[in-house]
Order: sequence, then C-alpha cells, then structure tokens
Amino acid sequence: MTCPCGLGPSYDECCGRYISGKELAPTPEALMRSRYSAYVQGEIDWVVESHDPETRHEVDEKGAREWSGAADWAGLTVHEAKGGEGEDEGVVEFSARYQMQGRLVSHRERAIFKKRNGRWYYHDGEMVKAQPVVREGPKVGRNDPCTCGSGKKYKKCCGR
Repeated sequence: MTCPCGLGPSYDECCGRYISGKELAPTPEALMRSRYSAYVQGEIDWVVESHDPETRHEVDEKGAREWSGAADWAGLTVHEAKGGEGEDEGVVEFSARYQMQGRLVSHRERAIFKKRNGRWYYHDGEMVKAQPVVREGPKVGRNDPCTCGSGKKYKKCCGR
C-alpha cells in the first residue's frame, strides 16, 4: 500500500516509521505528513502524541476519532514548508482533501511546529482562507459593447 501522504512507496517506509515510534520525524513537513496519514489510518493516538505537550490538552480526541472515521480521505498537498533539522520552529501550509457526506472538502491550514528536546511537535494551526478570484481582463461595463460580438450593449445581450 502506498503512503496516504503521497510521498512514499509504502506506508511502513514513509509515515508508518514515525507513527510506530521507530524513528522521529526529522522535519515539520515529515511530522505533518505523518499526522495526515494517521488521520487516514485512524491512528489518532499518534495525532495526540505528536501534539505539543503545552497545548495537548486542547486536542478533542473523541472528535478527531469521529472525523477520521467519517471522512473519505482524498489527498494531501503541501503548499509551503519551512523548518529543518537545525531549527526549533517550523511552518507547513497544506491542504487536506476529504469527502464527508458526499461533499468534497478542502481543509487548508498553516500549521506551526515546535521542536522540544530534539523532537518535532504540532503546536497550533490556523485556517487559510481561499484567495479571492481576480479577473484577468478588464471589467465589462453595462453600456460597453457585448463581448460576444453581437454589436449590442452588454446589458441588452449577455449581461441580462
């Protein structure tokens, strides 16, 4: 089975080694990917364990288990990752896609990670709002000629 995070050839060779405790995640991105895989696999104990001890009391373990089981996980995209082995803080912006009750959802988050005693932890995150749609061409005014080429004013043609 390929790894749910999308990187590894197998779960055991990729995120499974962190979730099982065989190895520590070397970067915030590796930890974030393992947390996504843990949600997919229903390994919520890892989600709780990899949460920063300072904010672990905020984890809704029961809610996470319900969400993990109810979602049909569709994929992960990492948009940006900062922080490496020699640093103590990192940020990973990602989108986790899943279906819930037949509706496709994209959870985009900017996650903050902190290293404590040589180990990375998820500290906190904030939802990232979708970027507004930006028009590429100029705005067509009501009284401008219609863009379809009919010769009529836009308001009397396609603008109705």
